Amino acid sequence: MDAAEFRKRGKEMVDYIADYLEKIDKRQVFPDVEPGYLRPLIPDCAPQDPESFEDVFKDIEKIIMPGVTHWHSPYFFAYFPAASSFPALLADMLCGGIGCVGFSWAASPACTELETVMLDWLGKMIHLPEDFLAGKDGQGGGVIQGSASEATLISLLAARTKSIRRVQSEKPELTEADIMGRLVAYASDQAHSSVERAALIGGVTIKSVPSDDTFSVCGSALKKVLDEDKASGLIPFFFCATLGTTPCCSFDKLLELGPICNKENIWMHIDAAYAGSAFICPEFRHLLNGVEFADSFNFNPHKWLLVNFDCSAMWVKKRSDLTGAFKLEPLYLQHHYQESGDANREQCNKQENAVTLELRFTLQRLDLLRKKIYCSFAFLKEKYKHWQIPLGRRFRSLKLWFVLRMYGVTGLQEHIRKHVTLSHQFEHLVLQDERFEICAEVVLGLVCFRLKGSNELNKALLKSINEAKKIHLVPCHLREKFVLRFAICARTVESTHIRFAWQHISQLATELLKTWQQNYHQQ
Repeated sequence: MDAAEFRKRGKEMVDYIADYLEKIDKRQVFPDVEPGYLRPLIPDCAPQDPESFEDVFKDIEKIIMPGVTHWHSPYFFAYFPAASSFPALLADMLCGGIGCVGFSWAASPACTELETVMLDWLGKMIHLPEDFLAGKDGQGGGVIQGSASEATLISLLAARTKSIRRVQSEKPELTEADIMGRLVAYASDQAHSSVERAALIGGVTIKSVPSDDTFSVCGSALKKVLDEDKASGLIPFFFCATLGTTPCCSFDKLLELGPICNKENIWMHIDAAYAGSAFICPEFRHLLNGVEFADSFNFNPHKWLLVNFDCSAMWVKKRSDLTGAFKLEPLYLQHHYQESGDANREQCNKQENAVTLELRFTLQRLDLLRKKIYCSFAFLKEKYKHWQIPLGRRFRSLKLWFVLRMYGVTGLQEHIRKHVTLSHQFEHLVLQDERFEICAEVVLGLVCFRLKGSNELNKALLKSINEAKKIHLVPCHLREKFVLRFAICARTVESTHIRFAWQHISQLATELLKTWQQNYHQQ
């Protein structure tokens, strides 16, 4: 395919995608296929000779679309939103076209510098404390990870390294293996499974902290667990607080938890994967109060801020905590300005202190200012490869740049508020039906509800909903209860779709209860 054909086929693909998204409500939200459906539809081996674009294009509808779950359908109410917008799609095209691998500033200066600025933009939108922003000479800063799971893992590994070094400085007789065996991480019993997975990868013990009646972790619960573990000779080092838990969108109490973590030298990471986008709205910003106590914070613009997957925003107060844990510098990734231009603030200070006082006063004032500014920026420019697990990174900040500019803060706030309004509309419909109950407070765009009755009854209801394939839901467990989750997801969802979904659920519930009553009388 040459440039001329790319122009032609690219326009065809844009038209196809636009038609797909405009008419997605006409497609069945969940596919009819069974596992293994695709293999019989394609050859066993790749073609020896080239095939035409027409042949590939026609197989999209024949082979791919029958097996697609349509996440952006207004009838998709499962999991959490998977953000999408036309500006983000266009930015993804440009990202693919540029095709840089931005592991260092030299690999693509624009890739690194735009990311630095976009994370500052985003941090200011949610009023993060200045400590988390890169600015011109800050010690913190933001980075785009692939997912909140990656952000949690990175934070835990950095906390592990920092704690090992701290304990070794206090107790030199302890080996690294001794300390590793005593380290303990903590998270709510409502936290995402990725937190436990991070601990498994990190080779440390993790313990659940019991949540209260609102499914939130409070300070007293954490302190109780910490006191018990410290008395047993263990070393608490990491706590993952959750804002907007996956089961029911509950919020851990940061203002109670933060001071405890700070006092105990425990790294506090905040996972706000879904809920974080809502903090751009003043009426929801209070949910982030206490972030000032955290060491790291993360949320996913690719969930609720109209930025296509993957784009997970992570901030740290001290970026040296990350680079100190992950820094490796093979020769082929080194550049002359890293060696002679002072790659970070610490190097700047070290070299400056080595200069005699007399010589320093002979330097021109302008040259000193230039070096100071360079040192402030050099760390961030050079070191994103030390902020993540992989070396390579895509130009993901383009998506943020396009979306933030073309929607503006007000447009994104309208999108969040619309979803919250629709969730309360669904909540109101549930509450009007005495057969159902709401199982957790509705704060943002998630409603947890169930039929009053047994778990088996609610499992049967969910089964009938998903087998009908007119809408799609997933469940959760809240304590002993099997609960249905209704998440407002699609950019295009409207009040009519909410009413349709409820009428459908209500009708299926009526049919199910009638069947169960008949079976009961027969028994």
